[in-house]
Amino acid sequence: MGTAGGEPFAFEGFTLDLTRGCLLGSAGEIELRPKSFELLRYLTENAGRLISKDELVNAVWRNVIVSDDSLAQCVSELRHVLGDPDRRIIKTVPRRGYLFAAPVTVSPRHSSIRQPGPNPSVGADQAHSVEEALPIEPAVSPARPQPLSLPDKPSIAVLPFANMSGDPEQEYFADGMAEEIITALSRIRWLFVIARNSSFTYKGQAADVKQVGRELGVRYVLEGSVRKGGNRVRITAQLIDAQSSAHLWADRFDGSLEDVFDLQDKVASSVAGVIEPTLQAAETARLTHRPTNDLTAYDLYLRAYAMLWLPARHIPEALRLAERAIARDPHYGPALALAAVYCYRLVLDNRSQDPEADRLKGTALARRALEVAGDDPGVLVNAALSLAYFGEDIGAMIGVVDRALALNPNYARGWSISGNLRMWAGQPEIATEHVETALRLSPRARTGALNYLLGCGHFFSRRFDEAVPKLLLAIQDDPDFAPAYRCLAACYAFTERLDEARKVINRLRSITPGIMSSIDHFRNPGHRELLLSGLRLAAGETE
Repeated sequence: MGTAGGEPFAFEGFTLDLTRGCLLGSAGEIELRPKSFELLRYLTENAGRLISKDELVNAVWRNVIVSDDSLAQCVSELRHVLGDPDRRIIKTVPRRGYLFAAPVTVSPRHSSIRQPGPNPSVGADQAHSVEEALPIEPAVSPARPQPLSLPDKPSIAVLPFANMSGDPEQEYFADGMAEEIITALSRIRWLFVIARNSSFTYKGQAADVKQVGRELGVRYVLEGSVRKGGNRVRITAQLIDAQSSAHLWADRFDGSLEDVFDLQDKVASSVAGVIEPTLQAAETARLTHRPTNDLTAYDLYLRAYAMLWLPARHIPEALRLAERAIARDPHYGPALALAAVYCYRLVLDNRSQDPEADRLKGTALARRALEVAGDDPGVLVNAALSLAYFGEDIGAMIGVVDRALALNPNYARGWSISGNLRMWAGQPEIATEHVETALRLSPRARTGALNYLLGCGHFFSRRFDEAVPKLLLAIQDDPDFAPAYRCLAACYAFTERLDEARKVINRLRSITPGIMSSIDHFRNPGHRELLLSGLRLAAGETE
């Protein structure tokens, strides 16, 4: 790939020299990490074309599974060295990808402008976006988020911790540290804590705390960094009033990796004590649950958990990582419950090589998770989700999720899974309310699964036209998520948009072996028949 003869690309006073493998500016050569250089090369080669995140990841991290965070970190580095804080050169198109918007000139001797257009070396699956594959109405760029009102109790967002280790592969460790602190703080009932998915949308950005406070609707912001070297780890953190930008507290915590869980407790306890002086810092430490003392198991679990929001095709690898964590610690509740969720997703998405075996394995893992769950809301809700899908009594599983939400009313994923189970139980209106609660607690999360549930709520209430936009958004967020295609095809069929329904069915067949998997998890017979009849009507036009 590249220009003929490796001619340099010129843009905005910079020169990308492909022959020498460097970026040149007015002051000389600019140092870039190898992956950031590869990303800039691909963006400039495709200047003027919207490129999806998946395409960029496939182009830069060939045959390597990475999270969106790795891409965001490289984009952030490029914006920094290019002096692009307002994103004029590298534009973010929300939920769709990135666009290199600056004019690019290829070699002074050619004096030609790179014209936007398809890259012939990109495969057909990458070159065609979901918008081309499906009859998706033109998307309207979302307006800048409106400021959210503050809750009636102290509220905080924990931003992703900066990885100061000098090793990009340690990003997951820094992310896990911030997430453990979020979990500890979330157990304090008087505190409103923004979920990880929303606060982590600021990863790789030089976030303005006042803007974060307005966009997330919180009074306090916690920032920090992690430096991991050898057997030592240092955590630094500072608490900021998002309205005044005043620094309320800052501290540094040093220790060995064997003490990493104690360090997390200390940070969470200190923040809690600053926000509410009457609270004893020991309360947070008492409530904090240490699910394992095996650091390798913890490391494997973090890697598996980081893949939870990746497209469905990454599920087999995520399951393998979770199972490796379980092999090291058979009583590790979070890993057991996460592995059960991945078994459920394999069967749901028709990606299982042996659905019955995965059903039995997922059920066993989830039951083992419940045995050791204690008062861990995350373990409870993930185990309940898997068991409900695999046929356990839906009312009992809703009860498990209700218990988790009583333990942590701020748990956005808990409200999301509660909505999921209520949808399966045939209660679409209650399900919608719970999903909307999840969105309030995590306003900037990836919302693909939540939009799918909202679409289902409209579908089962026979509001087909209202369901379509939600389902389209779900597919944009995860183009591999087969259930959203099934529901969308049925919506189009019932509204007599049979050409659109046929396109959705064809796309569905390209990502899954069959257009229908078991829908026994929908307990309401009328709902099952509605979905099946819609799919039969849609598929009948292509048979």
